[in-house]
Amino acid sequence: MAAYEGIIADLIEELGRLPGVGPKSAQRIAFYILAADPADVRRLAHVLTEVKTKVRFCEICGNVSEETQCRICRDPRRDPAMLCVVEEAKDVVAIERTREFRGRYHVLGGAINPIDGVGPDDLRIRELMTRLADGAIQEIIIATDPNVEGEATATYLARMLRPMGLTISRLASGLPVGGDLEYADEITLGRAFEGRRSIDV
Repeated sequence: MAAYEGIIADLIEELGRLPGVGPKSAQRIAFYILAADPADVRRLAHVLTEVKTKVRFCEICGNVSEETQCRICRDPRRDPAMLCVVEEAKDVVAIERTREFRGRYHVLGGAINPIDGVGPDDLRIRELMTRLADGAIQEIIIATDPNVEGEATATYLARMLRPMGLTISRLASGLPVGGDLEYADEITLGRAFEGRRSIDV
């Protein structure tokens, strides 16, 4: 980066702050922008500005939305008795792509991570408890990530929700389709054994 100065160095540095973008990728994107048609760059800049001014979080579930309530919370066809708890709004998109879940969502806004200073009070757990107060929700599916932080969050939520008499489940995790057993780590393989099911012939 020492080879660049001024606004180009600033652009590469800002792009490098994006998640998953390393120094080389940031440099490639910067030079793509430099070579791009000015109209394309203006359109990109306009969309970036618009997304920051127009997009907000749904007042009910915490999903991203351009209105006070997201389209899922507004949809009367969704099952109000089932609630899927996820870490981030992008997780809602991933689950929706499966077309397997017809209930509603609650976005926590992260996971418990003491190393990064994220505790239960930093997540939307209080809002979750408020949603459960009227008794309409009967089943909760905890769909946090299958990592240390996601497991800690799932355990914390399960302990908190169990006394409420709700049906609580956790998404199964295990071997990916098309994967080989020899490449699976011990935790993934262990989860696959725990989540095994009978074969109906």
